[in-house]
Amino acid sequence: MPFKQRRENPRMKNNIFGALQKMGKSFMLPIAVLPIAGLLLGVGSTLTNPERSTFVQESSFLFKLLSVLTDGGNVIFGILPLLFTVAVAIGLAKQSKEVAALSALIAYFVMNMSITSTIKNFMDLNQLQQTPGLIRDFLGFENTMNTSVLGGVIMGLVVAFLHNRYYKIKLPEMLAFFGGTHFVPIISSLVAIVVGILLAFIWPLFATGIAALGVGIAHMGAFGTFLYGFILRALIPTGLHHVFYLPFWQTALGGTAEVNGQFLEGAQNILFAQLMSGDVINPSVAQYYSGNYPIMMFGFPAAALAMYHTAFKKNKAKVKGLLFSSSVASFLTGITEPLEFSFLFASPLLFFGVHCVLSGLSFALVYLLDAGVGYTFSGGALDFIIYGIIPGNDRTQWISILIVGVVYAFIYYFVFRYMILKFNIKTPGRDDSVDEVKLHTKSDYLEKKTQETSAISTHLTDAQKISIDIIEGLGGLDNIQEIDSCATRLRVTLTTSDTVNEEQLKQTGAAGVFIKGNNIQVIYGPKVSNIKTELEEYIQTIK
Repeated sequence: MPFKQRRENPRMKNNIFGALQKMGKSFMLPIAVLPIAGLLLGVGSTLTNPERSTFVQESSFLFKLLSVLTDGGNVIFGILPLLFTVAVAIGLAKQSKEVAALSALIAYFVMNMSITSTIKNFMDLNQLQQTPGLIRDFLGFENTMNTSVLGGVIMGLVVAFLHNRYYKIKLPEMLAFFGGTHFVPIISSLVAIVVGILLAFIWPLFATGIAALGVGIAHMGAFGTFLYGFILRALIPTGLHHVFYLPFWQTALGGTAEVNGQFLEGAQNILFAQLMSGDVINPSVAQYYSGNYPIMMFGFPAAALAMYHTAFKKNKAKVKGLLFSSSVASFLTGITEPLEFSFLFASPLLFFGVHCVLSGLSFALVYLLDAGVGYTFSGGALDFIIYGIIPGNDRTQWISILIVGVVYAFIYYFVFRYMILKFNIKTPGRDDSVDEVKLHTKSDYLEKKTQETSAISTHLTDAQKISIDIIEGLGGLDNIQEIDSCATRLRVTLTTSDTVNEEQLKQTGAAGVFIKGNNIQVIYGPKVSNIKTELEEYIQTIK
């Protein structure tokens, strides 16, 4: 029996990891729309605020246009719970994802109606309203319970479970029309009623507990902020960082506040409300954001420079383009994974022992300096301008972030340079293998593969050749169960990971490969969306 338990536990852990990975990448769908929403909201509200803007008159056409843009951005934040419901259902559905999406939409409205009706018929509304922010009007429902994004995620998980279980169900012939995918919205609606009733009674207790937990983290001050920054960075290799930070952004775990008479939960909701109202951005709210800027804008480019300077002379020309383009992406957009995985797999000590610690310290330092610069996607220069510089230093203290950033540039450069040389870390350009230098440049490899393939292969496009190499690197077409992607990673569920060829996958342009059980993540950076599309289209042509 003990032997059996030892064999089952790793499988259970891998299954849990796989489920969390899928849920994390499903969060990326609604998160992807936040940058444009934040841009409209941030710029529009700043320029239409009479205390901030001196050249946009309230009666002017420009003022009215900016007001429309502001409202357009604001509504996206207002319906985030609904967006997450649909996104989770789509992300976790195995097949017929459009059915899962529609079922989730229906179920979410039924759940809220069930909550509203339960409050009206079985509960004391006046007593519930004594808890700030618990009761609100939402999507046409009056006096419903504020379950926020977490309520949406719960309903999305329920619908995804029901969908995967019943989308192929066969009913008796007289009821056959209601079988298959037609059964999913039916069962989802019925279960949503039950979920709504349960949430109506359970949520007040849960909301009180999570609010208290948020207060506890806030009382930890700079140390709590350090832990947040450290854990956030340390989870990057697993791809579960989305699961970690989202509750801080969208629930009471990230704080509660009253802005313009409205009680709000979640750091992101509070931050943008303060941005719209012209208030000073509270550092306790922005502590989940500001610390990324010194890392993304200064630390990573400096680390890339250190890797370039420590590369072997014969390889410097080959790694220059890779490191430079990755540095620009990090500085402008905050997309860092191509750089991070360049040294993660070469030295876990450099990643976890140095980089993650410095990340945590960055969050703590800017928090102590009262910095209040938020973002919607990541901590790059574009977000920094919109949410830091444009609102003004008196509201965001963005100058303090620049000071920390400059210091961090020197720290990252000299620490990385010392560690690489001291421990002979095989960062890009420090391996005698020529192939290692070409992880992100695949022309020579593709040329070699073309010579080895049949005459038919000469008619293949470059994208198809890459798709063939990816399939081979994943152990063959029969080994692939599911293919998906997030902002930077190709995420694949395999029958077995024993046949994965990591080197071949790296030759397709991957910055790194992460394997956990039968779940594999291939890191390509922002180009992953096109790679996934080309891969899926090629698979359809050969099936």
